[in-house]
Amino acid sequence: MTSNFRQAVIDQKFLVTAEVAPPKGGNPARMLEVAAKLKNRVHAVNVTDGSRAVLRMSSVAASVILLQHGIEPVCQVACRDRNCIGLQADLMGAYSLGIRNILALTGDPIKAGDHKKSRAVFELESVRLLKLIDKLNTGVDFNDKPLPDEALSLFPGAAVDPQLKSWSGLQRRFEKKLEAGAQFFQSQMITDFDKLDKFMNQIACVDNKPILAGIFLLKSAKNARFINNYVPGVNIPDSIIQRLANAEKPLHEGIKIAAEQVKLAQSMCQGVHLMAVKREDLIPEILDLAGIKPIKGRSPS
Repeated sequence: MTSNFRQAVIDQKFLVTAEVAPPKGGNPARMLEVAAKLKNRVHAVNVTDGSRAVLRMSSVAASVILLQHGIEPVCQVACRDRNCIGLQADLMGAYSLGIRNILALTGDPIKAGDHKKSRAVFELESVRLLKLIDKLNTGVDFNDKPLPDEALSLFPGAAVDPQLKSWSGLQRRFEKKLEAGAQFFQSQMITDFDKLDKFMNQIACVDNKPILAGIFLLKSAKNARFINNYVPGVNIPDSIIQRLANAEKPLHEGIKIAAEQVKLAQSMCQGVHLMAVKREDLIPEILDLAGIKPIKGRSPS
């Protein structure tokens, strides 16, 4: 059966996804509490895979837990921690447990995280991982040997950053991911909507694969300045930082800003990917303010 998210892509719906982090430990209660509030408001919930190289529960295990509670996941799979054998094993296991949507990522560098003495693998990167998924979907493994116990049918997506300084590099990377089989794209946090518009009109127009603009909930001016200082490639405009600084209730102002950005994205691309770190409970409020209605759909299978 086709997943809700894949069907929404086929039906050319305005797509809404949101990001949650797996637990750091064995109890998924908080993740489930957060994800439950997103049910019927998003087409799928992204489950991160060691984001920022910080230890958390397996994205595959966390995605299966969400599925068991009727919440459709987009399972992120990063190349940093596993070789080709491990990646294939996890993808086959994920598929057998009901996971269908995969976001193929290279992964953040070890030095960014909380286990700086660990060894990175990076045998593959995101483009080669997409090619690997395509092979598994056609019934062969990395070495082009047939899979005797049936092919997979995964729905792979990729990340994109329309704000990259190198326009030719952005175009080249995007086209490689398309050729490798990416069926949808989720962007990094968008702060320059002029660049998003340019990307949509000059690069993404070569194909009809949906682009979901990354929308980040800024909680305060301090939060925005921190992101500017420590997140590469992000430049939150001074006008937004000033709005947050002048607001009597900065968090409420951040919700308004995020809703405005969702509306902007609606006029430019095919969806939004919402990131509200530790305040995922506010995503429905952002969507309401942006005029995005609840989603009607069947439970994931």
